[in-house]
Amino acid sequence: MAPSLDEYTGFKHFLISSPAEYVAHVETNRPEKLNAFFEAMWLELGEIFRKLSHDPNVRAVIFSAAGERAFTAGLDVQATNQGGMLSPDGTIDGSRFATRVRRYIHEFQDSISAIEKCEKPVIVVMHGISIGLAIDMSCCADIRICSKDTKFSVKEVDIGLAADIGTLSRLPKIVGNHGWVKDVCLSARFFDANEALAVGYVSRVTEDKAGAIDAATKLATLIASKSPVAVQGTKEILNYSRDHSVADGLHYTAVWNSAMLHSTDVASAMLSGIKKTKPRFEKL
Repeated sequence: MAPSLDEYTGFKHFLISSPAEYVAHVETNRPEKLNAFFEAMWLELGEIFRKLSHDPNVRAVIFSAAGERAFTAGLDVQATNQGGMLSPDGTIDGSRFATRVRRYIHEFQDSISAIEKCEKPVIVVMHGISIGLAIDMSCCADIRICSKDTKFSVKEVDIGLAADIGTLSRLPKIVGNHGWVKDVCLSARFFDANEALAVGYVSRVTEDKAGAIDAATKLATLIASKSPVAVQGTKEILNYSRDHSVADGLHYTAVWNSAMLHSTDVASAMLSGIKKTKPRFEKL
């Protein structure tokens, strides 16, 4: 039986449900605007993922978007311009205006990075239009699945800026092909699901959105059935090792497991293997 997520019903721009035990499903819910984001949405998204990170009733998260046309068309430029944050008003000098903008960008980055910092594995499901912020957010996820109709673009150069919410830092480490990354980032050209799969940006392509959601739910359910100590530790060490040397990663793993090997999960997992039974693990 799936745990109750009643405490997540108060969010305005996202739907949160539980399709399986210990699995949460977060859906961006602005399909009439192609799920384009404005400030209140990314602040709410950060709040949701920080809450999920510490929720003992959640062990894996699916992130997708409502509607059939788009995962997200990126930033709602019109709504952002109306906010006035990026428009100098002439009352402050350049340095003070730049400081204000820098803080604004950091706030935006922190909200999106909450997906990556979430202690629980996050599986993102993309479909249709998936441009700009779609790449930033999906790069923060642990696993990326898309439907074959997905159209991707690192769109920022087409609106006169360098992508600043994470794509340029994370995408090269995901695909390991700097030439291809520069190809798509410098040109803002569209690429399809097959190309995304070929370079390793996504790990699976399905026939349609429903199939992608189903695949993500099955995978999230499988992950959620494992020891939360082991799963969360694995995510933590993989992310740490991505950004550090092998020697640093080995040292961090030793320190991490010197504490985490004391859990009862190891004995439970080994005993269930011997008895050919399904193990049950305490909440973390």
